[in-house]
Amino acid sequence: MRRREFLTLLGGAAAAWPLAARAQQQAMPAIGYLGAGSPEASANLVAAFRKGLNELGYVEGRNVAIDFRWAHNKNDLLPDLAADLVRRGVQVIVTQVTTLAASAAKAATTSIPVIFGIGADPVSAGLVASFNRPGGNVTGVTTMSIELMPKRLGLLQELLPNATRFAVLVNPSNPFGAEAATTDARATAAAIGRQVEVFGATSSGNIDVVFAGLAHNRVEGIAFTPDALFDDRRVQLATLAARHQLPALHWKREFAEVGGLMSYGSNVADVFRQTGNYAARILNGEKPANLPVLRATKFEFVVNLQTAKVIGLEIPPSLLARADEVIE
Repeated sequence: MRRREFLTLLGGAAAAWPLAARAQQQAMPAIGYLGAGSPEASANLVAAFRKGLNELGYVEGRNVAIDFRWAHNKNDLLPDLAADLVRRGVQVIVTQVTTLAASAAKAATTSIPVIFGIGADPVSAGLVASFNRPGGNVTGVTTMSIELMPKRLGLLQELLPNATRFAVLVNPSNPFGAEAATTDARATAAAIGRQVEVFGATSSGNIDVVFAGLAHNRVEGIAFTPDALFDDRRVQLATLAARHQLPALHWKREFAEVGGLMSYGSNVADVFRQTGNYAARILNGEKPANLPVLRATKFEFVVNLQTAKVIGLEIPPSLLARADEVIE
């Protein structure tokens, strides 16, 4: 072979390599991941999601791509972000935490499978027809965390048997969570003979204002509704509650780990491991209509004794005995 022919052949092969690499990359299935909050606060959930994918043989960057979109607690951005993932041509859309994100994804497409991880009842929220037969292109996993508000207020009552006035913090910009939590809180308050004041916060600044006014409302304990904003601000919430010496009940263990007094709820990380499993099964050819909505099965009660000491509160032995974990 003459030198000129060899160089031409070599040049053609070199040009073909990046084309082949691009073709392989384009052939790799893509998952769209839509989060209402921020990537920083959601790192453990994303890690759990990747673990769920890995369990069924999918590894990001090797045989699957994950395309992230984050609303950073600006819920009005969710529809546009969902539509962007549809235009991207992803094979599956996974939504994190809020019903608003799941609703935005459902509204954006009737053909791309949508897998949610939420805290609400997906039937009441209009996401699926039923738990066993979701129908359509949407299914997922629910923590049912919003429905646990009566349980949380009951734990506050055990902690503070002489208290008469509790507060519940909601995010009004997330009506699915705020309305259900408000209804449940007021019904529970009537049942246990306590007063419950519902406060709303839609930003970090609002949270500061709410806590500044709690003392004037003679609030003796507070419970938080599940919401991406509060998840992003969990250090702020734990710090303010301790500063105001206000016993607080949170909805997941990560709050107790950063200084929250107590938490009760499902293991949300395990929920997102399950969403990873579902995403992998859909990539393997299963249909969302045939995958029943899963309910969380792991629930945790965590008590932070360090915080109890800081606010001068003694945790009753009956509560400590029931705790799944005590942080000392």
